[in-house]
Amino acid sequence: MSKLTQIELTNFTAFESLNERFSPGVNVMIGVNGTGKTHLLKILYAACAVTSGEDKETGFAHKLLGVFKPYEGRIARLIRRRQGLTAASVAVRRDDQREIKVSFGNRSGDVNEVHVEGELDWQATGWEAAYIPVKEMLAQAPGFLSTVAKREIAFEEVYPDIIKRAYLPKLRGTPDEGRARMLTVLQTIMEGKVILKGETFFLKNSHGELEFMLLAEGSRKLALLWLLIQNGTLLSGSVLFWDEPEANLNPSLIGEVVEIILGLQRLGVQVFLTTHNYVLLKEFDLRKNSRDALRYISLFRDESGAVAANASEGYSAIEPNAILGTFSDLYDRQLTRSLGGLKA
Repeated sequence: MSKLTQIELTNFTAFESLNERFSPGVNVMIGVNGTGKTHLLKILYAACAVTSGEDKETGFAHKLLGVFKPYEGRIARLIRRRQGLTAASVAVRRDDQREIKVSFGNRSGDVNEVHVEGELDWQATGWEAAYIPVKEMLAQAPGFLSTVAKREIAFEEVYPDIIKRAYLPKLRGTPDEGRARMLTVLQTIMEGKVILKGETFFLKNSHGELEFMLLAEGSRKLALLWLLIQNGTLLSGSVLFWDEPEANLNPSLIGEVVEIILGLQRLGVQVFLTTHNYVLLKEFDLRKNSRDALRYISLFRDESGAVAANASEGYSAIEPNAILGTFSDLYDRQLTRSLGGLKA
């Protein structure tokens, strides 16, 4: 199966100009707020989503509009703010040399006016992709899809999309050794298995069945990962997008989550994630082996205020590293206070 290899942006949201390459394994995006980490995930997810299902019919431009939800559905609002007439473009490439590209100006009043190139060729190969947003949605799943189908509500399409994937039934057959091991690890952490009654998810264990609304949000996110592995959404050739895996998760569990992400990559799943967390970032550095494909992408604002990117294959080469900088500052302040106490 193909892998995403490159993205090129011009005047799109936070980006004046960006040309970045990706690892076929795990891609970890870091940077302070407002540097476009989530935006990159959404663009790449939209490019994957339009290769199958109902999104294949509506196309890339409509999917971009759906995952970003700009005001009044005006796609021109996704153009980077600046004076004068401006045009924006988005191009995504993969390792079979195919490319999908959209371009539009700030006078584009309708998504149907967007110029799209390479879409039919891009859609010749279907992809399975899953986007896990920061906000956990399984507890809100009952009635959500029917509401979205009938009402205009301010939820980006990543939310109904992930619920649809969570509802998929278990994949037939016995899971391979790698998937079985990850499912067992997640079941141990969650202390149970996930079951579905109607549209409501429950965690079933020796104590009974507990509806997701009563579970901690971190546990619900792990349960979602369990479902995606169990139902075959995350198989070789698929792509996982995960916005801040550490959100609402006990730090003691982050290492296990990193191990599962690395395990998925070893099974052929390409992974894109964002993080603000030192523990998660360092766990990747400590747990990866020489065969793992890992790329760190640091997004930052340059002297002109435009978003730029530096990429590295190793943790120690990340520059700038806002996460490590904050951690080091805390350590220095703690050390200063401790030394001051000794002098007193």
